[in-house]
Parts: sequence; structure tokens; C-alpha cells
Amino acid sequence: MSLVELIARADERGLAASGLACLDRCVALLGGDDEILRPLWASLADGSDTEEWATGLEQARLKLATDGSAENEDEAALLARGMLAAAPDTRSGAEVREWADACSLAALRIHRLLDAFPAGPSSIESNREGRTEGISPLVAAELRRQTKVLELLAEHGSGGLRQALAVATEGRRVLRAVVSRRARGRA
Repeated sequence: MSLVELIARADERGLAASGLACLDRCVALLGGDDEILRPLWASLADGSDTEEWATGLEQARLKLATDGSAENEDEAALLARGMLAAAPDTRSGAEVREWADACSLAALRIHRLLDAFPAGPSSIESNREGRTEGISPLVAAELRRQTKVLELLAEHGSGGLRQALAVATEGRRVLRAVVSRRARGRA
């Protein structure tokens, strides 16, 4: 099943986890640490109050707020900042579906921008629909992670959250290494 189909079939928890996982993998671009989005992950567990999502989101926004230097950020960081800004205050309804879809696109674009070995002119949209010829290695890995998160939540419900977080954590480490490598290359 393509990523577009998985997003279309996902329930609200799966969509929230999908968008959150995309944001989590890209949080290094915003100067965030590995624990900054933990309260949001916890708010997706069974029995959690939906208010916990809004509270965790507000805390993350405050911790990752710019000090007026956003105009100096590169395109990848601006895309990541846009994911955080667009996150809905409630994790239900059409807003969470739109956000998850937008986060998927933004995360794939970020990975394409940061890929040291960019591929040909393949479209991110066509990659999400299952056409992966000419896809670059970093984008291909991000596409697999996005797919895996949605599959885990579809198969295991809230029981898949820990595994989805592990997928996000792995991706965050990869992207942090890519960002670090780029910074060394510019120095």
C-alpha cells in the first residue's frame, strides 16, 4: 500500500503519530533535543486526556520558539518550523489529517534538500504514491520510515506507539548526522 493510501486509511491516533514522527525526525533542524516532543508522544497513549496534546504542543512551541533569527534559517529549517506551527491544537478531525499529510510532504522535501546524493527530478508526490524510481537514498529511507509508522499504528493501535517512536528516533539520529556533516562541510 502506498504512503498516500496509508494516510487516507489512518485513524486519528495514526495520523497524529505520523505527523508527530515526521516533526520528531526533523526537530534537530530547530535546535531541539531528543526529549522535546516526548509529552506529545505520551498524549497519544490510551486513556490520555486530549488536553495533554494541546499542552505538550504549546510547551514544544515555546521551547523551539525563534529569537527573531528565523529569517536566517535555511529552507529545510523553515519547513520543519512550518510543521510545528501548523500542528492542530486538537488531535482529531480533518485538521489532523491535513497536518499529517503536510508533515509527510515537508519531511520528504527536507530529506531531499539535505541528501548528499540527490537523485534525478523525481516528484515527492509520485514517491508517496509508490513510484520510487530515481529516488535518492535519504528520501527513500524517510519514505520507508513514514510508511512503517503508519503500518505499526494500523496493526497495533496504541500498542504500536513505542515502536513508532523508535522509528522516529532512528530517523532523528540519521538526520542529525546529516545536518552535522553539512555543517562541517561548510566550515
